[in-house]
Amino acid sequence: MEKSIRIIVLGLCLILAGMFVKTVTVSTLAKFDQSKYITDPGYISLKERERQLDCLAINIYREAGNEPFEGKVAVAQVTINRSKNDRFPNDICQVVYQKNVVFEKVVCQFSWYCDNAHKTRAINKESYGESYAVAKKVLLEGFKLDLLKDAMYYHADYVSPGWKLPKIGQVGRHIFYKEKGI
Repeated sequence: MEKSIRIIVLGLCLILAGMFVKTVTVSTLAKFDQSKYITDPGYISLKERERQLDCLAINIYREAGNEPFEGKVAVAQVTINRSKNDRFPNDICQVVYQKNVVFEKVVCQFSWYCDNAHKTRAINKESYGESYAVAKKVLLEGFKLDLLKDAMYYHADYVSPGWKLPKIGQVGRHIFYKEKGI
């Protein structure tokens, strides 16, 4: 008899708990205002995040497709650093495809975009896949190289642009710089 009373009490408790959880869930959902998240300046839709991921991946591929993991991360990090700097657009795709006019000549932030060879040069799927994986790791997981936390510019080690910027270091075939005063 005592055992059956315990089972009945336990059953009633479970029923009450289920009603409470259902009530809390329904009331919570009723109060959820999705619009406040969509209008939040920090909110990025899945479609937009995928667009930025694609832009970052193609930039990594074109700039550092033959580099080891760290070289790819370094290019990704500079691209993202620029998107967070007031001197550049705040959108990764706009940073990647940004063109400026300097002394009446169009100059791209990333040389592969201005050389137009990317329009005819085939993409190596394996190398692009590696670049895409790095883009995800850096953009979505926040993976960084501490050395390059302030890096804003870089060039290949076989060119000499004569920049008067503070040098940070070298990763793979690229030499990295930060802005003056940072």
